[in-house]
Amino acid sequence: MPTRTARTAWNGSLQEGSGQVELSSSKVGTFDVSFPKRAADEAGGTTSPEELIAAAHSSCYAMALSSEIGKAGGTTESLEVTAEVTLGQQDGAPTITGIALTVRGEVGGLDAGGFEKAAQAAKAGCPVSKALAAVDITLDASLVS
Repeated sequence: MPTRTARTAWNGSLQEGSGQVELSSSKVGTFDVSFPKRAADEAGGTTSPEELIAAAHSSCYAMALSSEIGKAGGTTESLEVTAEVTLGQQDGAPTITGIALTVRGEVGGLDAGGFEKAAQAAKAGCPVSKALAAVDITLDASLVS
């Protein structure tokens, strides 16, 4: 399996500094990062480690769930996956305190119970979920008609 790379160039102190994170492997973009904007309610045109983790988790989970649906005999028509990564304080330090996965799926061949079982299996088997096992990860999964 391949290795993927990202690179960040940072200048200045934590509070006054800023940087840019580059998605080096895919070359699809370079994005501004800033600690004050990371800790603010409004991102103001910058990304953050938490947003990048949310992107990684939602996309990995969607792939894992599509696989589990297939293993269960279903057909994935569409999945809408959101990952909300919360940055909080723990012992006076910024800490990722939780991840909430929400998935809404249009699936053929599975009932609500079968979809829930596949969704839970995907949460357990998703490589990003496994990498983030130290964080409380919740899942809200349901079928849409």
